[in-house]
Amino acid sequence: MQLIIGNYNYSSWSLRAWLMLRHFDLAFDTTRIALFTPGSAEQIKAYNPAGKVPVLLDNGTTVWDSLSICEYISETYLQDQGWPSNPARRAHARSSCAEMHSGFMALRSAMPMNCRRHVDNFTISVAVQQDIDRISTLWREALSKSGSEQFLYGDFSIADACYAPVVFRLTGYGVKLPAELQAYCDRMLALPACQEWLSLAQQESEVIEEEDV
Repeated sequence: MQLIIGNYNYSSWSLRAWLMLRHFDLAFDTTRIALFTPGSAEQIKAYNPAGKVPVLLDNGTTVWDSLSICEYISETYLQDQGWPSNPARRAHARSSCAEMHSGFMALRSAMPMNCRRHVDNFTISVAVQQDIDRISTLWREALSKSGSEQFLYGDFSIADACYAPVVFRLTGYGVKLPAELQAYCDRMLALPACQEWLSLAQQESEVIEEEDV
């Protein structure tokens, strides 16, 4: 498999797909394209005519969009382990991922992912706080349904990959969370794959204007 991604520091969508592959120790090569640099748009379109990353290439199959890639990985390589086996929890997980995929625009705009950024006393607007409150509710529901103090639905799942950029954002912008939710963030940040991604982000030098990339 070959995964086409953007910058480690900024590309939240790339993180989701990369994390699924890396956490489950699947073999893949990474092609990194520094976003918004001369020729980068043409490079990406050579893999994905939509002009977006990430893109997964696998034995003649091309999959684009992070959620589609995560589902493809789960179905093709993980015997559907990417979703909880319990139907009710699986439905909740899929719904929460879909909400992440299409929502939380205020948080994305005001708090773009930047792994090298650590902000003290960040001012949270009403709209951003509403997004944080909604995410907190989803996480509490997921953790209560899992009946464990591990990941959102027990074992690591697509939901954890989808919300990993939120963990990075909340941490980097110094958002205070209730103890049980902060503990979840700490468990995510402690994952070897997340630590590896953060290390790779620190090694980059490109600077991008604030974008949801």
